[in-house]
This record gives sequence, C-alpha cells and structure tokens, in this order.
Amino acid sequence: MTDFFKKIISLFKIKDLRKRVLIVLALLVIFRITANIPLPGVDFERLKSLFEANQFLGLINIFTGNTLSNFSIALLGLGPYITAIIILQLLTLIYPRLKALYYEEGEVGRAKFNQYARILTIPLTFLQAFGFLRFLEYQGILHFLSIFDILRDVIIVTAGTIFLMWLGELITEQKLANGISLLIFSGIISRAPEVIQQAIINFSLDKIDSYIILLLLSIFVLAGIVVVNEGERRIPLNFAKRVRGTKLYGGVSSYLPVKINQAGVIPIIFAISVLLFPATFFQFLSATGIDFFKTLAEDFNNFYQQRLIFGFLYFVLVFGFTYFYTAITFEPNELALNLQKSGAFIPGIRPGKETANYLSNIVNKINLAGGLFLGLIAVLPYIVESITKLHFAGIGGTSILIVVSVGLETLRQIDAELSLHSY
Repeated sequence: MTDFFKKIISLFKIKDLRKRVLIVLALLVIFRITANIPLPGVDFERLKSLFEANQFLGLINIFTGNTLSNFSIALLGLGPYITAIIILQLLTLIYPRLKALYYEEGEVGRAKFNQYARILTIPLTFLQAFGFLRFLEYQGILHFLSIFDILRDVIIVTAGTIFLMWLGELITEQKLANGISLLIFSGIISRAPEVIQQAIINFSLDKIDSYIILLLLSIFVLAGIVVVNEGERRIPLNFAKRVRGTKLYGGVSSYLPVKINQAGVIPIIFAISVLLFPATFFQFLSATGIDFFKTLAEDFNNFYQQRLIFGFLYFVLVFGFTYFYTAITFEPNELALNLQKSGAFIPGIRPGKETANYLSNIVNKINLAGGLFLGLIAVLPYIVESITKLHFAGIGGTSILIVVSVGLETLRQIDAELSLHSY
C-alpha cells in the first residue's frame, strides 16, 4: 500500500505525467456527465421497474456504465463498438488479409483495423438503438408520435456512442490506460454508491447472516480473481550456444509465461453480445408490426427471464468462447517457429512440430481452468442471490473481474511511464 501511494505522489510530481493524469480525469468527468443526460419523453418509474424485473437488461447495464438505466443520450454506451471489434476479430478466421492486418502489420495495421471497427459501429448502433427504443415503446415506457421522433432519438444515441468512442481514444493517447476499458471501469465504479445505499436500506438484524456470507464471498471472489488474473504457467526455455567471432553467446535459461486467464474478460463480452443479438434483431423486426415477429420478440424476452436456463447458457457460451478466443490469439505453430529461429528450445522437446503440439496441449489444459473460472464468475451474481436471498447482492463477478483487470493493467502502464521518466 505504501508503494502505491508513493507511485501516486511520483505521478503528480512529474509535470508531464501530472498533465496527462488531469486530462484523463477531465475526460472521465465528461463521460459521467454524458451518461446522466437523459433523452426526452421517458417514464423513469416504469423504466426502473423494467430493469428490476429483467435480469438481462441489468447485465447489459453493467457494461454501459448505467447509461441504459439513465436513458442517456449515450444509451448503448460502448457496446456497439465492442461488438464491431468482436465481429472483425471473428472475420480474421475467414479473411487472411484481415488477419494479417491485425496480427502482422504492426501499429499501421492495427490503426486500419480500428478504423474499420469505427465505421462498422455506426450501422450497429443505429440498428440496436432502433430495436431497443421500439422495445421500450411496446412496454409503454416511451411514446413516439411519428417515425421522425424515433429517428431523432436513434441519431442522438448513435452520436452519443461515437462521442464515447472518441473519449476512449483520447484517454488511450495519454498512455496511462486503455481508454475503452477505463470508461467501462468508471461506469461500473459509479454504481457503487447505489449498491451501498441499497445494502443500508435493506439491512435488518434477521438478515445479518446473509450479509456476513455476502462479505465473505466478496473477499473470496476478489482474492480469486487477483490470483487467477496474475497466475501463469512458466514453460522452461534453454538457448543454444552460438559462437560469433571470438565470443560465445547463448547457453542461458529462461521461461515462456502462459497466463491462466489469457482471454481476460473478452469471452464474457462475446457471450453477452451473442445473447443480445437475437433479442435486438427480433425487436427490430417487431417494429414492422407483424404479429409473428412480435411474438418471437416476447418469447425471447420471456426466455431470458428463466434464471436457470439463462445462467446455464451464459456459462456454456463463456466457457466455449474462452477456447475460441485463445485459438484466435495464440498461434502455437508461429510461436514454435519463432523460438526455433531465436535458438530457444523446451528441454526434452524437439523444436518445430513437437514444440507446437506441446504448447497447444498446455494451452488447452490451461483453458479448461480459465474457462471454468470465467464461466463461474459470469454466473456468480445468480449464485450469490440464491444463497443470500439479497436481491442487490449481485456483487457482479463480471464487474469485479473488469475492475480488477483494468486496475492492474492501468497500474502496469503507470509503472512503465514512471520507469521511462526515471531513465
């Protein structure tokens, strides 16, 4: 803790870093102001009741930073942008050119890839906003006099998402944190006072056992997330000796770190996007007024209210996407080739194909633990509520995972900037 405060003090002592920190804080304040500017014409009492009754909307609201429940001008938050990135990453499996752009062409390729994501975000936001606003209209929460009224709100929501995307990139440019992650982080943190208030209001002596269980579970989950998030399997490496002129190089030992949770929170975001898409799609089609599509939209909504079925499906999707995302980002054949080129080898394993198979087997075993961990974290709020019988007890394993992951990554980037200035 002492080291943490020393880093904060050092951060503000250096003029350049102090300026960047203040810029980041100012941009976060702008984000929170934007998240609390509502669109006109909404019945907030009925909107609040809808979110209390619909667990899926509550789950999405976590990722939007309360912009959804506040009916903000940035209603969908950064969800469409994240969905656009996911779609493009999936397309890298189909289009080799897109894969080369993202993984092989460095910063220039990543910049083009991100530009494609920004462009794709616009139609995705438009469609999702239209579908969600129509859904609220059918619930009696909104009333549109004409198609022009709904198009006006759709355009405002689309502009709000693009504005948040721009804020995230401005934060990233300060090189102290990932802007998109930090905005999601701040949105989750902003819910803390509301959760504390609910805990105080609902407190009574006959519920003290549930509160103790909730506290112990929260500590256990927080500790588990830190351990798993920082945990890694270290694969030993030896470097072959090489003679250059009169000097001898190599002959040293090192290790290759493979993180237990390689995918981070990406599988959870993937799963939510997959669950969200059919509901949004049928809400959009129900706007045509055809009874068949209206019935499908209602059936999907009722399906998501089945806690046991929804939780099981959510867990399976998160577990499956853990393997899927790791398969995209971790290339054992390419890694084995790079190790061979650098003169490194795993003791007892032949370079080349055998090394690739060895790495692939290790990653598959690690993914089993990582996938089970992420799946458990995803459905943890439902387990906690069933144990404690406290409806506000969705300590949100997903929320804690994001907060811890972003917090640790931000501290690493701050350490790197402090080290750079010390040199």
